[in-house]
Amino acid sequence: MANGPAPFSDVGKRARDLLTKDYNFDQKFTLSIPSSTGLGLIATGLKKGEIFVGDVSTNYKSGRTVVDVKVDTNCNVSTKVTVNDVFSNTKSVLSFSLPDHKSGKLDVQYLHPRAAIDSSIGLNPSPQLALSATMGSKDLSLGAEVGFDTASALFTKYNAGIAFNKPDFTASLMLADKAETLKASYIHCLDRSDGFTVAAELTHRFSTLENRFVFGTSQSIDPFTVVKSRFTNDGKAALLYQREWRPKSHVTFSAEYDAAKNFGQATKFGLGLSLKP
Repeated sequence: MANGPAPFSDVGKRARDLLTKDYNFDQKFTLSIPSSTGLGLIATGLKKGEIFVGDVSTNYKSGRTVVDVKVDTNCNVSTKVTVNDVFSNTKSVLSFSLPDHKSGKLDVQYLHPRAAIDSSIGLNPSPQLALSATMGSKDLSLGAEVGFDTASALFTKYNAGIAFNKPDFTASLMLADKAETLKASYIHCLDRSDGFTVAAELTHRFSTLENRFVFGTSQSIDPFTVVKSRFTNDGKAALLYQREWRPKSHVTFSAEYDAAKNFGQATKFGLGLSLKP
């Protein structure tokens, strides 16, 4: 629903994406090959130190159904089947991995002008259960989520949050990690031609009285170039440069400096290349 509340997983997402999305301190390559027949192919490779991992995935769309299949370098096969509007305003997702026969899961999402509900159940004899819901509107929403393990009869998570959204800014407050962590986030897009945006996230842990603060910015140098920066209270500073050198294909350079580490280990660099013919 365009005017309804977003799912609970979106609480704080705008700020979180600016502060973390596309930052990569390894070498990553992605090749996406779309198809007019509804069958697409995506190949991804990631080099972490001396270790190389990768996967190949296909995406097939037909009507209201989307099927994703991914095979990685460890011969794991992950499958996800998404069906939209089985019932009005619902989305159902069936996912499983092989050879893990206990990985099956069914997710159902329902969107209403005044509520968004997500439910999940594991498809095994002792399933994990999860339920989240938000109520309100697109501008102001209040939500919570809970997870339960039927094998141990214990709650695996319970979180709550509130979000206030406007076209140019979003503020959110979340009680997470079984009420052990309080997170506050804010993102503001300034009225400038370069789309200059600032975001901040403050995290407080009640058990250790530890505080963590992250501040970041994003702006467009030109229609094809985005620069992002990120700073944390523990002395880390990161920079991201992303250039679209052809439609939907871009190169991303990331760097991070950690003032708490020795000189030789203080700086990390990463390079990402994404191609879409």
